[in-house]
Amino acid sequence: MHPPITFILFFSILTSLLYLIRATLNLSLPYQHPYPEAVVQQVQRRINASIHKRHILDTSGSGCLTGNPIDDCWKCDPNWRNDRQRLADCAIGFGQSALGGKGGEYYTVTDSSDNDVVNPTPGTLRHAVIQTEPLWIIFTSNMHINLKHELIINSYKTIDGRDVTVHVTGNGCVTMQDVTNVIIHNIRIYNCKPSGNVDVRSTPTHVGRRGLSDGDGVSISGSRNIWIDHCSLAHCTDGLIDAILGSTAITVSNCYFTNHNEVMLMGHDDEYLPDKGMQVTFAFNHFGKGLIQRMPRCRHGYFHVVNNDFTEWKMYAIGGSANPTINSQGNRYIAPPDPNAKEVTKRIEENKKKWDGWNWRTDGDLMENGAFFVPSGEGLNAMYAKASSIDPKPAFLVDQLTMNAGIFDGPRDDGGGMSFGGGPINGGGESGDNQNDGYFGMVFGSGMTTKSPPPTIIFSLSLVLIVLYVTTNTNIIMNGGCF
Repeated sequence: MHPPITFILFFSILTSLLYLIRATLNLSLPYQHPYPEAVVQQVQRRINASIHKRHILDTSGSGCLTGNPIDDCWKCDPNWRNDRQRLADCAIGFGQSALGGKGGEYYTVTDSSDNDVVNPTPGTLRHAVIQTEPLWIIFTSNMHINLKHELIINSYKTIDGRDVTVHVTGNGCVTMQDVTNVIIHNIRIYNCKPSGNVDVRSTPTHVGRRGLSDGDGVSISGSRNIWIDHCSLAHCTDGLIDAILGSTAITVSNCYFTNHNEVMLMGHDDEYLPDKGMQVTFAFNHFGKGLIQRMPRCRHGYFHVVNNDFTEWKMYAIGGSANPTINSQGNRYIAPPDPNAKEVTKRIEENKKKWDGWNWRTDGDLMENGAFFVPSGEGLNAMYAKASSIDPKPAFLVDQLTMNAGIFDGPRDDGGGMSFGGGPINGGGESGDNQNDGYFGMVFGSGMTTKSPPPTIIFSLSLVLIVLYVTTNTNIIMNGGCF
């Protein structure tokens, strides 16, 4: 092979890898997904497939299927108690790889006390979560766990509160620090207060001095592959769920938030650049009565907000600073009566020239009572959403997808309320026979597709084949037509 041909072949192969190399070099964290838009598209496919399955198999609306791909993955199996760990296969979005305690032994919590944070009593939740091996943690009965100090969760743990009602409250509450693969499911977390300046055991072999905590319901720091599902959270001193210091690969789904000021903070501070790699999915959550702001409030990173029901806020719903990407799709936003609080979005940076390029987009969101979303950056290429007439099909589907948000079979807010505040739940709704072809696309958004990666790889591989073809034929000619 002649040197020029070799050079062309080498250049073509290198070009075919260019997109992957560029994506890798742009990663701020080693575990962030290089193509977040691909994760968004995967969520869309999962939702549409689940809605389609319900549409085909449960046209009467009387069966178990809801169209919610997480719940429909496990809840309709009457024998799910015999295979609880199947839940780990049901996550969607950026936290979909969270294994929790899958493959590990079951640990049954029999004691609701929390008397000793240095030497936890076997059978308590604290004793379970500090172990080093993967564990799937379940409960023998309903429990009210009043924490003495932070509950520090080790890697590869699932806290599974199905079939019982588990309340976690008190000092410090739930902490994940520099861990991976944690699932928290069907737990009520509320009235969490600051705690610290005390020794707390975090593993069977380590006891460390803890500083003063903020009083978050769930605090995620430097952690990855985290999934919080079907939890009810209310009234904590700081945030209900906060993720900081390079945490990524997180999904918050099917949760019920009420009675709180600063609901969720994503990102440590504007100067902490590793948070550019933070990637979080918020899906099928209900934001209810008594909420004021931060649903969520984002710094840096990529945040996919899909099919949530925002029924109340006093200041704003979604805010951010430091150029985060916010992708809002198929949500319902019901603005408060206050004419000065109709805007869904809030940029903490007041200078429009600085935030005009931030990628905030709205796709198929439903705006009620005068709510409006201000897009920017690439979001300006999509539909500008503001108060308008409401298509009833997507509104009904938001009800359907969030109807079981929060813990199962128990009160989901401080008042013990079971109401939703965002419109009626129709108990399965209409038959699928009267839906048009836009039925499935409207669930997720407007039906617009996200941008696919540029066809660099396809083009370059084609070029490689051409070069090989030319090279082969040149050799044949030079050898008198013989191989």
